[in-house]
Amino acid sequence: MNVEELVREALREQADEQTPLRAGFVDRVLVVRRRRRNRALVGVATATAAAVAVAVGVPLLDSGKHDESPAGISQQGGDGAHPDQSPPRDLIGAGDTVLAAYYTAKTHYTSGGKGTSVRTYWLLDQKTGTYKKDSRWSFVAVAPGLKTAAVLERNLPAGRIGLLDLATGEVERWIPVEHGVGGLAFSRDGNRLVATTYNENPDRRDEEQPTVGGKRKLVSVYRDAIRSGFYVLDVASGQGSWSPVARDRDILGRKDFAFSQAGDRVYSQIIGSQDGMQQFYDIKGKKAAAPANERYLRSDVGARLSPNGRLAALGLTKEVGGSPGKSYSSIRDPLTNKEITKVRGGHLLAWVDDKRLIAWERVTRLDQTYRPQLVLVTIGSDRVVPLSGVSEQGDNTGRLEWEPVFARR
Repeated sequence: MNVEELVREALREQADEQTPLRAGFVDRVLVVRRRRRNRALVGVATATAAAVAVAVGVPLLDSGKHDESPAGISQQGGDGAHPDQSPPRDLIGAGDTVLAAYYTAKTHYTSGGKGTSVRTYWLLDQKTGTYKKDSRWSFVAVAPGLKTAAVLERNLPAGRIGLLDLATGEVERWIPVEHGVGGLAFSRDGNRLVATTYNENPDRRDEEQPTVGGKRKLVSVYRDAIRSGFYVLDVASGQGSWSPVARDRDILGRKDFAFSQAGDRVYSQIIGSQDGMQQFYDIKGKKAAAPANERYLRSDVGARLSPNGRLAALGLTKEVGGSPGKSYSSIRDPLTNKEITKVRGGHLLAWVDDKRLIAWERVTRLDQTYRPQLVLVTIGSDRVVPLSGVSEQGDNTGRLEWEPVFARR
């Protein structure tokens, strides 16, 4: 079965499970803004065709032969795509995958050349379809459905976890914890939260060295910031348990846990590993084998498995034909690790559906500096659709100017 047949079958199955006449999330979020803009109504023929397309529920597989705007991104003024904005001001998304927030990170230096990397978040205001700065939080994880975010206050590790109502911007409830928390991640269904615990701030740095041009750069983690374990918490009740994790000499600084797709295990990246190697643990904190469909995934590739679980997003591959400014990533069978095809994009961040993904793709210039922008890519097509402006490199740590946080509606 080739990739077109595989994707076509997956989309048919997905369409059978969907409720008819289901509108795209991006359009729903932005309806208020569209009314304010007093845009002209789309013609009756176009509206009728769109309604029929939604009712059918199966996207056309044109392999990129035509240049229609992708489903989920409004053709009315480019809502959902803002290639002139970096960092973004207006909502970015495709289908039911939305840029729910983004953050910047800046190193605050202290005496003795030490420093701490501090994040500042901008959260999506769904009423206005814009991103608004919220400087209260050191860490934000957004739950599927975009109704709730789990937040940590400024001083890490934190002694409590906040559940933030994204509609009001107020914390509905605090979950107190005995072991200080430094990182958060929701399960796929949003019902549980894994909270990584540390004995010190995982974003501290304690060493710097000269770099090219006489500048100085923090090069090592804060060695006293040891990851100690994780909580698995029920979001509705706030109840759960803490599991200690044996100290690993390679796990220093921030290495947060996340849930496996099924939610019965957690995993994290192995420090210094090649190809984004990952280590899985059971819910009691013991090392465990990887699930069969996640064995070959990379911890440094955010997209991981497609919604139907049949395709795995892997890392960067060699350029096809050596074309400058074009990157390609591997799409593989998650059970065998056999490559099915390649797709445009240097870093695959999130699946939109079983055929499209959001990725960082580089924009080249004469000095060949890595300057990525968010783009929509499609399996079977060489075309990319810019979603954001370019994210330049930020401070001297080599980070990007801003980093995205995606969630599904």
